[in-house]
Amino acid sequence: MINFTILSNGVRLISQRVEHMHTVSIGIWVANGTRHESPDHNGIAHFIEHLLFKGTKRRTARQISHEIDSMGGILNAFTGHEYVCYYAKVLASFLPRAVDLLSDIFLHSNFPVDEIERERRVILQEIKMRDDAPEECIHDHFHQSFWKGHPLGLSVLGSEDTINRISRDDIVAFKQSRYRPEDIIISAAGNVNHNDLINLMETAFSEVSSSWAPPGHAGKIVTSPGRSINLIERDLEQSLICMGTRALPQDHPDRYALYLLNTILGGGMSSRLFEEVREKMGLAYSVYSYVISHADSGSLVVYAGTEHVHCREVIDIALREMGRMKREAVPADELNSAREQLKGKILMSLESTDSLMTRLAKNEIYLQRYQPVEEVLAGFDAVGADDILALAKELFDGSRLNLEVMGKTAALDLDEERLVF
Repeated sequence: MINFTILSNGVRLISQRVEHMHTVSIGIWVANGTRHESPDHNGIAHFIEHLLFKGTKRRTARQISHEIDSMGGILNAFTGHEYVCYYAKVLASFLPRAVDLLSDIFLHSNFPVDEIERERRVILQEIKMRDDAPEECIHDHFHQSFWKGHPLGLSVLGSEDTINRISRDDIVAFKQSRYRPEDIIISAAGNVNHNDLINLMETAFSEVSSSWAPPGHAGKIVTSPGRSINLIERDLEQSLICMGTRALPQDHPDRYALYLLNTILGGGMSSRLFEEVREKMGLAYSVYSYVISHADSGSLVVYAGTEHVHCREVIDIALREMGRMKREAVPADELNSAREQLKGKILMSLESTDSLMTRLAKNEIYLQRYQPVEEVLAGFDAVGADDILALAKELFDGSRLNLEVMGKTAALDLDEERLVF
C-alpha cells in the first residue's frame, strides 16, 4: 500500500507498507545534485554529503556511528547529478530511533572546521583513488566529454582545485539554500505505518525553509552533445573503451524500448556484445553497455577493455552491432528473452526494502507520481521489434557519437570518419 502526504511547507512523505518484512528503509532525498552546482564549487554537494555524518548539536561523529551500529542497522548516503540521498535501514522496531538519528544529521549538522579539513583530505584521496582506477576513471572522463560545457559533465567528486577552494561559508550557504522543502522527499518502505512516519517527521521538517530559486535555464539541455574522439594516454596493460550516444530522459514514453535495446545490445551474458566480443572472439573479459537517464536527457554507453592491438577491432564490432540494431528487426525469441530478463530483475528487486524505498523516491523525482510495477511490466510487454528498430534509427544516427579511449593510444589510427554504424 502506497501513502503520500505533503507537509505544509512542501516536504513530501511517501511510504510503502509491506507487513511481512522485518526491516524498514528510510531515505531523505534532495532533488538537487551536481548539475545544480557552479563550476567553481564543483563537488560541493558530495562534500556536504560526507560532512553530515561528522557531528550535530546533539551527537559527535563517533556517537552517530556507534548509535547506528547498536541497532544493527545501515546508515549511508550517495550523491548523483540530480539528487542526494541520506538513508538508514533498520529492524522495524528501531524505526523511531533511526528517524531521530537521520533527521538530526540532516537538519542539525554543525560542520566543525576541523572535520571539514579532515574530510577535505578524505575526498582528495577519493579523487586520487578514482584516478588510479582506470575503469572508473574512463567513465568519468566519458561523461565530462559527452556533456562538455553543460553541468551534467561536472564530476560528482569535483576536482582537487575546486575541493581545495570550497570554504565552510560556501558549504553552509549551499546547504541552507539548496535543501529546499519543495525539493525534499522522505521515502520509506517495509514494515512501516504512514501515520507513525508523519508523527515522527512533521514537527522537525515543518521548520525547513529556503528562499533560493533555481535559474530559469536550470535543468534544460541547451545544446546536444556533439561527435568527438578523445584519447587519454596512460601506461596500461589494456586499452579501455567508452563509446556512447544520446539516449532518452527518465520519463520518455519510449524508455521501455530503450531498456530493451540496451539489454539486447550489451546488458548481460546473452547480449550481442558479450557474445561477439568475449565468447566468439575472446577479445575482452569485460564488455557491456548501460543507459544513464536524466530528467531531460540521457546517454547509452558501450564499455570494453581489451589489448591495445585489438582496440580498433573491438570498436568496429561495437559499431557494427549498434548499426545492426537500426537495420535489422530483433528476432522474437531474442526480444522475449530480454523482456523476461528485465521483468525478472524488477520483480526480484521488490524483495528489498532499500530498493522499494529508492523506487518510491525516484518515481516522485522523475514522474511526479507513483508508478505501479504492473504498469512497468505492461510497458515492457507493449514493446515490439518495430519499436526498437525505430528507436535505434533515431539514436544511432552518428552525429552525437562520442569515443573515449584510455591506454597506450599513440599508435591508434582513429578519426571521426571511422565512427559510422
